[in-house]
Amino acid sequence: MNEHVIRVWDLPTRVAHWAGVALFAAAIVSVKIGGNAMVWHGRVGLALLGLVVFRIVWGLVGSTYARFAAFVPRPRALADYLAGRWRGAGHNPLGALSVLALLAFVAFQSSAGLFANDDIAFYGPLAELVSDELGALASGLHRQAEWILYALVGLHVAAVMFHVHVKKDNLIVPMITGTKRVSDPAIESARGGGVTAFVVALALAIAAVWVAAGGILPPAEPPPPVPSW
Repeated sequence: MNEHVIRVWDLPTRVAHWAGVALFAAAIVSVKIGGNAMVWHGRVGLALLGLVVFRIVWGLVGSTYARFAAFVPRPRALADYLAGRWRGAGHNPLGALSVLALLAFVAFQSSAGLFANDDIAFYGPLAELVSDELGALASGLHRQAEWILYALVGLHVAAVMFHVHVKKDNLIVPMITGTKRVSDPAIESARGGGVTAFVVALALAIAAVWVAAGGILPPAEPPPPVPSW
């Protein structure tokens, strides 16, 4: 069977993917260490939020297979995939659901952390915008959703391993090299996602991190002077 090589994952998609892996690991390590490492946990959370914003924008303006329009599954595509009839590049329908779920929960976790206030180890950069009760609620939700996120990541990794070892479809290498060998001559290389699109996505991600880090808050007022007498 004749095969040809296509460009499937552009560089920004690949960098965002592996940066997400590294940041997720850093978030776990920092929260388990606790103490002073919670400062870094907050910074990692901001970086993850920026990464999610970048990936969402890139899903609109990026190259072919990075766009939501190309991989958000429809019922027919799911049925074809489960029946073994699906043919395509990029995320398969079940993999697409996994990616969307991960993006949603990372966005939720990062956002909850912004308002979290547990009165012990962490005070989110936007915690002063909400009451202490809401801050405590955000902290609780952040802790509880952590286990859902672990489960989603575990399922994602298990699915990748299933494809690699059972279906003999290596999903890891294309996410490193950006290319993939396909047998269907109708499947073309990814197009689009140029420099202008990248600059737009990066700028919006940076703006989101600036706002999330407290850039919208008024500067803190200096403490009143101490009387000299």
